[in-house]
Amino acid sequence: MSTVMAQHETQGQVLQHAKQGLEGSMKPVNPEIDADEMQEQEQEEGRMRPSLNFTGHQLFYVFGLDGVGAMLLSGGVNFALAYPMYTTQDTTKNPIRLFQLPNTLAGDAAVTIIIQCILTWFVEMGLVSYDLSKRSVQPVGFIPEPSHPWMRWLLFLPPSDPSDSETESEKVRPVNESKADSLFNTIVQGALRGFVFAVAGFILLWPLSVGILTTLGERDGGDWRYDDHWIPQAFKAILGGILSLLTTPLMALFWLVKAGWEGNDERSNARESRRSQYADAQRQDEPAV
Repeated sequence: MSTVMAQHETQGQVLQHAKQGLEGSMKPVNPEIDADEMQEQEQEEGRMRPSLNFTGHQLFYVFGLDGVGAMLLSGGVNFALAYPMYTTQDTTKNPIRLFQLPNTLAGDAAVTIIIQCILTWFVEMGLVSYDLSKRSVQPVGFIPEPSHPWMRWLLFLPPSDPSDSETESEKVRPVNESKADSLFNTIVQGALRGFVFAVAGFILLWPLSVGILTTLGERDGGDWRYDDHWIPQAFKAILGGILSLLTTPLMALFWLVKAGWEGNDERSNARESRRSQYADAQRQDEPAV
């Protein structure tokens, strides 16, 4: 008798589990909710979800840390470089002038703008990527992607035309491309973007710097002469600081926006994948006619 009762209990448990499994399989799945839940689980381990507007922390990160902070750091570094560069030379033999070589402040300004913009581009690329991976800052997710081909190329976006994308991928990424070639391409592409900032910085700051220096130097024929102390050092520090204040926030903002585009694409792809799975499941559940 007890054996029969045990068998009935076992059969009842099996039927109950089967019923629960059937109800779970028949429960409708919302692809929108599931995609968002999956994305949230992934974001907990990776980057944060892109923001729908500027947050206070993002503004502090861009204009505080990468604006004022970069200005102070760059100004100090440029002053430290300029002090030995101009005070350890024989200025009697090679005076510090505005235009004439070898000690030319105008030439130093041009070189400073170009080198600093290119170096800052790579520094910001690494720093922002690290901060994003550590969830220290949120990507910017509400700025739409540009549609113009040149702007998409400049912002490291694939062509909007699929045919152009295939052609471009064949040109830029050959099948047997090595890691060294990929690294070289990354360096070249980054240097080009940094040089774009350098051109803008040169147009904006170089003529202004030269004009100010003409009021601070001693006229020497068709040029201007300067002492080896304080004017060259202060000039280089102020130029480097202002250049960082203008360019570094834009570079940091670029990488935050690009991370937002990538995050939005991942969410869109996850949502489309869930919709496709949901549609396939619906077709399989339909009774055959």
